[in-house]
Amino acid sequence: MSLSILRKVSRKVPNPQPILSITARFFAARGSGTDFPDEPTAAYYDDLVNEAARERDWDTVRYLLNKRVRDHCFNTSNTFRFLTNTESSLSVLDDLSKALARLDKGFPRKSAYDLLIARLCKLQRIKESFRVVDVMAEGGHGLSECSFHPILNALTKKKKMEDSLRLLEAMRSMGCPPDLTAYNYLLTAYCYDGNVTAACGVMDKIEEEGLGADSRTYDALVLGACRAGKVEGALALFRRMEDDGLHVLYSSHVHVISELLNLGYYAHAVRFVRICGGRDKMLDTESFGLLASRLIRLQAYDEANTVLKEMNENGLEMGSKLRDYYLLNVRT
Repeated sequence: MSLSILRKVSRKVPNPQPILSITARFFAARGSGTDFPDEPTAAYYDDLVNEAARERDWDTVRYLLNKRVRDHCFNTSNTFRFLTNTESSLSVLDDLSKALARLDKGFPRKSAYDLLIARLCKLQRIKESFRVVDVMAEGGHGLSECSFHPILNALTKKKKMEDSLRLLEAMRSMGCPPDLTAYNYLLTAYCYDGNVTAACGVMDKIEEEGLGADSRTYDALVLGACRAGKVEGALALFRRMEDDGLHVLYSSHVHVISELLNLGYYAHAVRFVRICGGRDKMLDTESFGLLASRLIRLQAYDEANTVLKEMNENGLEMGSKLRDYYLLNVRT
């Protein structure tokens, strides 16, 4: 797993005055004068960081990443959007990594490295993300289980399960034993593919390590039950989640609604949505809207019309296509 290629970074602190002067130029480009806004936003900082990075001004990048944390404007998914999936863009990774190594210790440095890993994974540059992991490990920059989550997410979405399993072992060897979130990525991938044996193996590991179960764990199991055509098992999991006081994810409702419709149980799907309704208006809007759209597509017009009437009576928002259908076919 070792992919170390970066030299240890000099800890010499640069003269701050040039940095402040350079940064003022960016401030001036976005406002009247060079005054920093009284209440800067995360988006404001993102723009400054990306402009400085495009100019390869790593001192200013470092200054901004430190200052934004002090101003409680934490990094976002847009902080490193200057990185694109091209060799010329990715050629700056070494310089960027050196700049991050000079950030304030603790959260500013760790969060920046974690976000860089996430950005690389979004670009499907898994090899480069491993390089950042090595830098974090060797430099003592706060490598933890969550640093690996974007990599596991990317690998499992691509169904690279052998690579995912090897990554779990690498996590252990680097002092970051897999947590529940890591196992949930594997569990979801296996359940999506209907690989019951492998999914059971993951659940055994979760139980063996005493990690418990959260909403994501149950969501994966609901998905697995539905993919196996065992909707009764999915409904039993719903009851178990309620008994355990866990929040049921929207996606779990979607899994059940979709499977009931796939099996032709239209009336059961309507009943399920009604039973789950009345507690979360956003969930009701999503569930009733999904159900109505799918019923129309399946030409189950009587059931669809009933659902749309209930949506209108309950003041639930309809999408433009559903609203047009309702006005033409349901409203009298």
